[in-house]
Amino acid sequence: MKALITMMAMLAATMSAAVAQNVQTVEQANAALVKVAQDRAAITDEYAASERECSARFFVNNCLDKAKEKRRAALAEVRVREVDAEHFKRADSVAKRDADLADRARKDADEAMLRAAQPPKAPKEEHEAAKPSSGPRLADREAQHEAKLKRQEAEDAANAAKRSANVTAFERKQAESERRQKEVARKKAENEEKAKQAAARAEADKKKAAAQQAASAPAK
Repeated sequence: MKALITMMAMLAATMSAAVAQNVQTVEQANAALVKVAQDRAAITDEYAASERECSARFFVNNCLDKAKEKRRAALAEVRVREVDAEHFKRADSVAKRDADLADRARKDADEAMLRAAQPPKAPKEEHEAAKPSSGPRLADREAQHEAKLKRQEAEDAANAAKRSANVTAFERKQAESERRQKEVARKKAENEEKAKQAAARAEADKKKAAAQQAASAPAK
């Protein structure tokens, strides 16, 4: 229970720190994502080193539990910063697309006003076939924009599923590593206990042989 409370306090502290450091520009978001990748690699390396160190200790399980708790808290803090940076980049991308669409709509409206202000053409030109527009219509651009947004959402969903699968695989690998560490610790404890018992038996046999030798020796 005490370890759980400590872990929750650490998570709360890291969440607060991450919120206080929200990115404000795309450059900051990109830099934050680079730092996230570096920190995640460092956390993995640190935990691997802790596993090796714990395997050499007598209380292996207790040592591994502490290392695992530290890793979980660190990964949670890293994930908060990663989500914050990715959210800012997506929001910035949507804002830029919306601004571009609004700018194009404004230009189309200006062009329409200019055409309406022009004097009517001569009667002989009224029956001429209308020339096709040199560019896509506003409705077409809006449809293209909507399709692009849907593709982006689909890509985001696919990436989220891929990240979830990676996390699951990583956790499964960590669980297997912990199981092996526990098995090593159990065998080590058994071997140490057997060694102690063997040493005790050898000492007892030695004392018994000495006592027998003393009893069989002729009295002086």
